[in-house]
Amino acid sequence: MVPQETRLSEQPAWNYLVANVSKKEDSGFGDNTVKGSQFNQPLLEFSGSCAGCAETSYARLITQLFGEHMYISNATGCSSIWGGPAATAPYTINKNSKKGPAWANSLFEDNAEHGLGLYSGQKYIRDNLIESIKEIAEGDKATAGLKDAFAKFMETKDNTLTNSPAAEALVAELEKVKCDCVKPILEKKAYLPKKSVWIFGGDGWAYDIGFGGLDHVLASGENVNVMVFDTEMYSNTGGQASKASNIGEVCQFAAAGKEMGKKSLAEIAMSYGYVYVAQIALGANPAQALKAIQEAEAYNGPSLIIGYAPCELHGVKGGMNHCQDEMKAAVKAGYWNLFSFNPALKAEGKNPFTLTSKEGDGTYQAFLNNETRYSALTRKFPERAKVLFDRNEQAAKARFEHLQKLVELYK
Repeated sequence: MVPQETRLSEQPAWNYLVANVSKKEDSGFGDNTVKGSQFNQPLLEFSGSCAGCAETSYARLITQLFGEHMYISNATGCSSIWGGPAATAPYTINKNSKKGPAWANSLFEDNAEHGLGLYSGQKYIRDNLIESIKEIAEGDKATAGLKDAFAKFMETKDNTLTNSPAAEALVAELEKVKCDCVKPILEKKAYLPKKSVWIFGGDGWAYDIGFGGLDHVLASGENVNVMVFDTEMYSNTGGQASKASNIGEVCQFAAAGKEMGKKSLAEIAMSYGYVYVAQIALGANPAQALKAIQEAEAYNGPSLIIGYAPCELHGVKGGMNHCQDEMKAAVKAGYWNLFSFNPALKAEGKNPFTLTSKEGDGTYQAFLNNETRYSALTRKFPERAKVLFDRNEQAAKARFEHLQKLVELYK
């Protein structure tokens, strides 16, 4: 931190970069590649989160993929603090389209329902608009251009990325219609393009306080996307234990190490059979994370993505500049598993369950002891730590064996 006046000379360079450096359409890298996605403008910037925060990495990536089309319902917690601090907004607009995420914060206990409400409200308006346009397009006085534009709009109706250009072309044709019947439609034209509805929150919300609502929303079958930032504790309120906290983890209300195992939120959601589910860790496998996020958005139904999110309260050795490295270490050790369950693949006769990560490489105990939330127990209660850490590792091995069986089960 230095006086602002000493850095004013950097402003012209920043202004130049903002004005002139953008995505190159001929780069050869599509949005479905890690490198290609990073050429897109992030619509989340200057969040003010803790240094190295993993949550913002996930949110930033999602805005690079769907930001211009996003509605975000954000549960109270860390992501609502860096997502909507007083007097500022880190979510921004694309400098070309002038569009960006529409963000709202709701309470811990009803965020999922709030997100479903956002989805249902805009869907109701959009469905009515489509019916009104259909009636006009099928009329005797409809031009060939209008009929063609409406047909192309309907072909892409459920595709978030390709529907926007089709919607713009349809609106252009509607503006040519000399009839009062199009005025109510044009007044609500912003609802015509397909929206990407996301529900953001941490594990305290998803696993605990808001679980009832989350379960209800996933069971509804509606096309909403849920992103859970899993820090394995209530990070925003000082690090209390949650149902996402693991065996032996030292948190508030678990000062002597948590005895109960971690809740398997992913498997609960998978049991419905029609919910897209994925566990990701951006630093461990960015390609798998990118693929899961894009599959979740493309899936015409509820989606749940759980992202492993190291936190400063974990006490990672070396500091949070090693956040992405810690994700890699967690997957390598077998502490965190990468997988996806895509119900859409069943209709194609393919296995819907994909296990991406491998069995732990023997570094499990070293991984636990690399974080203060575990190593603190070794210093306070060494014998208890040995017992709980061993149980933690055995539970992880059993979980991986179970996931391997799921691969066979879903064949």
